[in-house]
This record gives sequence, C-alpha cells and structure tokens, in this order.
Amino acid sequence: MLKRVFMAPDPGRTRLRFAARAVLGIALAVALCGLAGHSLTGTVTGGLAALLALFTVTDATVRGQAVTTALLPAVGLPVLTAAAELHDHPVARDLTFLAVVGAGVYVRRWGPRGHSLGVFAFMTFFVAQFLHATTDQLPQLYAAVLLSVLAAAAVRFGLWCYERRLPAPAAPAPPGGTGLARVTTRQAIQATAGAGFALVVGQLVSGQRWYWAVGATWWIFVNTTSRGETLVRGFRRLLGTVIGIGLGLLVALPVHGDPAVTAALAAVCVFGIFYTAALSYTWMMLWVTLLAGLLYGLLGVLGPELLALRLAETGVGALGAALAVILVLPVTTHSITDAWIRRALRCVHACAVETARRLAGAADADPAPRVAELEQLLARVRLSVAPLVHPLNPMRGRKRRARHVLDLLDDCAREIRGLVAVAADPEASHDTRLATACRRVEAAVEALTEGRDIALHTDGLPQAEPALAHLHGLERALTELARPLRTPSGSPLVGA
Repeated sequence: MLKRVFMAPDPGRTRLRFAARAVLGIALAVALCGLAGHSLTGTVTGGLAALLALFTVTDATVRGQAVTTALLPAVGLPVLTAAAELHDHPVARDLTFLAVVGAGVYVRRWGPRGHSLGVFAFMTFFVAQFLHATTDQLPQLYAAVLLSVLAAAAVRFGLWCYERRLPAPAAPAPPGGTGLARVTTRQAIQATAGAGFALVVGQLVSGQRWYWAVGATWWIFVNTTSRGETLVRGFRRLLGTVIGIGLGLLVALPVHGDPAVTAALAAVCVFGIFYTAALSYTWMMLWVTLLAGLLYGLLGVLGPELLALRLAETGVGALGAALAVILVLPVTTHSITDAWIRRALRCVHACAVETARRLAGAADADPAPRVAELEQLLARVRLSVAPLVHPLNPMRGRKRRARHVLDLLDDCAREIRGLVAVAADPEASHDTRLATACRRVEAAVEALTEGRDIALHTDGLPQAEPALAHLHGLERALTELARPLRTPSGSPLVGA
C-alpha cells in the first residue's frame, strides 16, 4: 500500500496538479467566506462545497465540467433547505435522507454528470446534519455555497485549467440493461436499504452522530458495481478510518482547535485526499478521517470518545452496505467482470484493425482514441477483479486465475501499444499479411466472447517485421486467455 502511494507513476504530474489546485481552490473559498463575515458554520459549509466541486466533477470535457459545476447549487440548495426545514422532525428528516440516497445513486445512469450531482445532493444533506443547520442559518449557508462554488470554478476553469492541454479521457459507460437488470437501479435499491439499516442502527449507537453511519454506507457504494467490489471497498474504508483515528489522536487532538494550526493541517489533509484518491481508497479515507477530526476540533467537540464513536458508526455503515449487496438484488462479481472483459477484448480487436488500416496507408485511420479507450477499460477490469486478488480472499484457485487473466490482458495492451508505435513510423511496412493477421485476431476475440475454441496459427511470422510480430504476440495472448476464462470452479471465472 505504501509503495502504491509513494512510488506510483504520475504521468504529466496530473495527480500532483489535481491536489495542489484543490488546496488553492478550497483555501480561496474559505478565505472569501471569512471576508464575507460568515460564521464558522458557514465557512465550513463553503469549504466542503468547494471540495466537492473540485473533487466530484469528472466530465470528459472542460465545457462539460463547467456545466456540471454550474448545476451543483441548483441541486444542493433545495436539499440544504429540506434538511434545515426538517431538522426538528426526525421521521420526515430520515425518510427524506433515504430518498436522497436512492435518487443520488439512481441518477448515476446518466454518466459523470448524474454521479456528480447525486454526490453533491447527498453531501449537502449530510453536511446539514454535521453542522446541525437550522432555517435561520439558511441565507448565510446559501451565500457560502454559491460563493465557494464560484471560487472553485474560478480556480479550476480560469486560474489553473490544466485539462485544456490534455486529451479528453475515454470514460467507459457501466454495463447497461433495463429495469432491475440495470446495475444503477439495483444499486439504488441496495444503497437505500443499506442506508436504512445504517440509519436505524446508527441512531441506536448515537442519537447525535448517526449520520456518520449513513455517510459510510453511501461512500462505500461510490465507484463500485459488483458485490465483491463493494465488500472490498467497505473493508478499505474501515481500515482507513482506523488508521485515521490513530493519527487523529496523535495530531488533531493535541491541536485543541487552534485556528492557524488547524488550517495548515487541513490543507495537508485536502492535498492528501486528492493526491491519493486514484491510488488507494484506504489512504484517502485516512486523510478524510483526519480532516473530520480537525473540523470537530474547530467546533470544540473533539475527544477520544468522539473518535471511538466515529469508528463504531463507520463499522455500522460498512455492515449495512455489506448486508445490502449480499441480500438485496446482488450483482455478482462474475457478471460484471465478464462484461468488462468482453468490452476490453472487443476494443483490443478494434485497436488492431485501426492500426492495420493505418499501416496499410488509410489517411483517416487513427488508433490513438481506441488505445485510450482500452486503457480505461483495462482499469475498469482491474477494479472489478480486485475482490478476487485481494490478500484476504481465501479462494486461492480463483485468485491465481484472476491474476493470470490480468497478466494476459496486460500482454494484449503491451502488444497493442507496440503495434501503434510501429504504425506511427512513416517508414513502417505496409505488408499485405497484416490483414490476414488481423482477421485471426478478430476470430480469436469472437471465439473468446462466444465460448468457442481458438486455434493458434504458428506460420513462422518473421520477427524482423515488428507489426506482424506484435500481432502474432497479441494472437498468442488471446489464445492463452481461453483457459483461465473457461476454467470451471463454481462459475466461469469467479463466483463471488
């Protein structure tokens, strides 16, 4: 875990810029709230609104990101109003909170924008519980949210919009379906059921801090699809919380809410959240837990008992999520993994065909977008297979097969990248045998996705021809994939 965080490559220093810009944007939002004369409650609300605006908006284009950012207050302010209005009506408040949970997950079917708006809506309701917001505070909270989102947008789209120089990421859509066959529909029902459990049990644990349990359930469902992914994410959240509480005892507690020291440590936490989010959910949760401890210190309520309660409520939330994905319309790891692998294999074939066209002299052939899409799909395959290769997975046979599949898919990607590099050379060979090799790759992909046998052709392709060598290596990797994908052990690849 340490190696993954501190030694992971950061091409173009994207994560570093992402984290540094977040610190700048949130600091500006907090400073503007302070200059506007907002109370501590308003300032904290503004800072969290800026954090969400910078963290959750992930549209493929800068224009799309700007539109989504502009829509955040339109979703958040009505939710904030409802939370404040229902502050003294527990039953109505709880039912509304669960409705926000279900709707927030359901709208993910509309892609990154739906996801961002759903998260912002949920977190607005959550923050209202965190700060015990009431109706008399609403004008100030409205102003804080609007001012902070505007500050975050100014930094993101004006002062430091590094995305304008980057190619738009190819974000693959989740597996589809209709009705209850659709993953987002099932997850909306699961998240609502899990949050309901967390809400009831969380209130039995603490009538004041019950919302931490609901928050834990919610965030465990973010960026997961299958039962296995959700269970692994719940474990990582609990582990990150435990480590973060230990740091809170060592770091946040001695600070005693000192504003200057707390502000400096909070900036470090924000940087940590943004820098580690793409690498390790455990590390991200460590920084989130430490930041929450610092904010409670500012509010004057931090103590060892509160940190222990935070751990208990997180455990309740993780349990609620686990029960929901196991008992309520479960989405198996195999079904999701199989869908992503099939899409990755089809993309492998498309990459090979497009590159062969480029080598054959087609002026309109450009394999680069296909390669970018393949990288995104392989990242999604790794995420879906993560429960199988997790150290705590006791099923060693399935773990070995899952790792073998990942290795072979990486081999496919490596051959594709080599093939594209050859095609980029203007002096590259336009060998007519490329078409034959590509047809064999297409046949191998079709056989894999349809469950038929694959025959490897060893026709002595010359290694001196780089493009043909890469295509032959690609065909070999696809052929070797047949065995681990079809080995029975309760189910084709996994049965989790």
